[in-house]
Amino acid sequence: MQVQEIMTSNPTCCGPDASVQEAAKLMDDKSVGSIPVVNDAGEPVGIVTDRDICCGAVAQGKGADTRVSDVMSKDVLTASPDEDIESCCNKMEEKQVRRAVVTDGTGKCCGIVAQADVALEADGKETAELVQKVSRAEKRSGCC
Repeated sequence: MQVQEIMTSNPTCCGPDASVQEAAKLMDDKSVGSIPVVNDAGEPVGIVTDRDICCGAVAQGKGADTRVSDVMSKDVLTASPDEDIESCCNKMEEKQVRRAVVTDGTGKCCGIVAQADVALEADGKETAELVQKVSRAEKRSGCC
């Protein structure tokens, strides 16, 4: 099975200069918990999650006009649409992340694949391994 078979195509994105309030509104409108952050060329430069906004802005007393680039994860994991799911899961486990931004042959964002997508579509072994390895990292970091 390939990434393109389970990814969300053409995800809602925002630019690094968007405010956290704008990003949160997009997340609310689309019922998603993360948004790829792309430059003017459509290439991913980061990813912002609802947790980034909560812990990186709200909990720190920053305003709604805080730029997404101030709270986003800049070390974004990418995958290609024709990449094997197992390879993508291995990369997610290695980096201990729940999402990968899918990029086309020109490096532009064309999708996103999340741990939940793997859980819904891939076989049970891949899902269990991914959840266990990512969850171990959270326990070590003191995250809930």
